[in-house]
Amino acid sequence: MTKICVIGLGYIGLPTSAVFAKAGYDVVGIDVNKKVVDTLNEGKIHIEEPGLPEVVKEAVESGKLTASTEVQKADVFIIAVPTPVHEDKTANTDYVAKATETILPVLEKGNTIIVESTIPPRTIDDVVAPVLRNAGWNLEDNDLYVSHCPERVIPGKIMEELIHNTRVVGGLTPEGAKKAADVYRLVVQGDIHETTAVTAEMSKLMENTFRDVNIALANELAKVSDKLDVNAHEVINFANMHPRVNILQPGPGVGGHCIAVDPYFIIEKAQEETPLMQTSRQINDSMPSFVVEKIETLTENVQNPKIAVFGLSYKANVDDVRESPAVTITRSLQSHKKGFNVAAHDPFVKQDMTDIPLHSVEEALQDADVALVLADHRQFKEMDASLFAQYMKTPVVLDTRNCVPDHQDMTLYQIGHLTGLKPID
Repeated sequence: MTKICVIGLGYIGLPTSAVFAKAGYDVVGIDVNKKVVDTLNEGKIHIEEPGLPEVVKEAVESGKLTASTEVQKADVFIIAVPTPVHEDKTANTDYVAKATETILPVLEKGNTIIVESTIPPRTIDDVVAPVLRNAGWNLEDNDLYVSHCPERVIPGKIMEELIHNTRVVGGLTPEGAKKAADVYRLVVQGDIHETTAVTAEMSKLMENTFRDVNIALANELAKVSDKLDVNAHEVINFANMHPRVNILQPGPGVGGHCIAVDPYFIIEKAQEETPLMQTSRQINDSMPSFVVEKIETLTENVQNPKIAVFGLSYKANVDDVRESPAVTITRSLQSHKKGFNVAAHDPFVKQDMTDIPLHSVEEALQDADVALVLADHRQFKEMDASLFAQYMKTPVVLDTRNCVPDHQDMTLYQIGHLTGLKPID
C-alpha cells in the first residue's frame, strides 16, 4: 500500500488523514469545501482538536499529507462524510452514496474501500455496494474490498483514541474485512476485530444508543427529583456505589452527531421493536424545554430579563455545536415572547461557527439577571465565582452541567437539584 485517499475532511476525516500521514503513508484528503482544502495545504486546520494542529503541520511540511477538491487514484479509499437526519429523523445517506460515486472514475481492481461514516444497518449492502456493482465491479469475487469501520472517538481525545481504541471492521466479504483490518493495523495499537458489515454498523449504533438510554434515565430522574424535592446528584452518587450500577449525569439534553442521532438509524429500520429507544430520544429532546421553563420561573417577576449563556458546544472543551442542546436553548430564549436579552459566551466556539452573537465573560455577565451554564468547559470549572456577584444584577446561576463552583454571594441551582427554585424578587 502506498497511497490513502480520505473523502471528507471534517471531525473524523482530517484526524484520520493526519494519523496515517504521521505514520509515513502518502495521504490525500478530499473535500468539496475549497477553503478547507486551502487551509490544510497551508499546514493549518479548521476545527478545534487537541494535538491535531501539530500533527497536520508536520505532515504537510513533510509532503505526506495534501488536500484537494478532486479525487485521486489510491490504494485505499476512506469515506468519512456526514450522515445527517431528515426532518422525519430518518438517515440521509446521500453523502455516502455521492462519495462512493465520486471515486468510481479512479478505482482500480484490488482497491480497498472503507466507510467510516456512521450509517444505518445495511447501508453497505443496500447503498454502497449497489453503486459499485452498477459500475461493473464484481464484489463477490473481491474485485474491490468493501467494508465498514465506524469511528469510535470522542472530541477532545480524537488523536489519542484513533490510535488506542479497539476497532470493529465489518466487511461485505470476509476478505474485505481482512483487507480493511490490515489497513488499520498500520497505525492502530488497540485490538481490531473482523466481522460482517451489518454487525459493525449495528455495534457502533448500539454504543451510542446505550449512552442515550442511560442519559435519558438520568434526565428523567432529574425531573422526578424536581417534583419530589430530592437531590438527583446525591441519588446518583449513592446508587453508583453499587458495583453493577453506573447511572450517568443529567443535563440540558444530548448533542453531537453521534448520541443524539445514531438511535434514529436503528429506529427507522425497526419502528415497532424500539419503544425504549424512541422514549429515550423523547426524554432527552425534552430537556431544552425543561431548562427554558426554569428560566421562565426564575424571571417571572423581571421585565426584559438578561440571560448570560455560558457554553454553546454540545460537550466540554470542544467547538462542536452540531445538534447542541445549548444552541436549541439559546435560540428558544432569543425568540421567547418574554423578550429575553441573551448574551452568550463560549471560549471554544468562534463567531463564524454560529449566528448567535458571542461576547466576553464580562460582557455576558454585565447586568444579567440569570447566568445559564450549558457546557462544562474547563474555563467555567476554574472561573472565579465572585465574577457572578461582581457583574450581575442578580447573581443567580442555573448550572445544567454541575460544574460551576459555588460562592457565598450567589444563588446556585443545578439540573437535578432545584430545591428552593423561585422567582427572582
